[in-house]
Amino acid sequence: MAFRVGGGNASSGMGVAEHSVSTYLELQRKKVHRYIIFKIDEKKKEVVVEKTGGPAESYDDFTASLPENDCRYAVYDFDFVTSENCQKSKIFFIAWSPSVSRIRAKMLYATSKDRFRRELEGIHYEIQATDPTEMDLEVLRDRAN
Repeated sequence: MAFRVGGGNASSGMGVAEHSVSTYLELQRKKVHRYIIFKIDEKKKEVVVEKTGGPAESYDDFTASLPENDCRYAVYDFDFVTSENCQKSKIFFIAWSPSVSRIRAKMLYATSKDRFRRELEGIHYEIQATDPTEMDLEVLRDRAN
């Protein structure tokens, strides 16, 4: 089952697969996943889970899983230690839209992003990235602290 909003055109008809929301809740509440990569399934007109990474996977594993020439949404659970030596975790929503991806893909992901993000409660930060340097681990660390 998918949630649908608006008419049948590509900009407003993008749904969110229930599995996408439940997988996100597993990351948020149970720490089952370190990250989730979502893609838009144009045939089904919904956002689906493409890949998940286990708790032991690194940030490099995550970034290596993003396609170099296509857009994706991703959620990353960032663990860090504060200056007071407290273990913290922040959830980042990353809108990955590499400059070399197709214009149509960029538009589709841009117009569907807010709708999709609203389904994922508890996101702390959002990052828009068009190349890997914009979502470097240091960028996350700076935002989280």
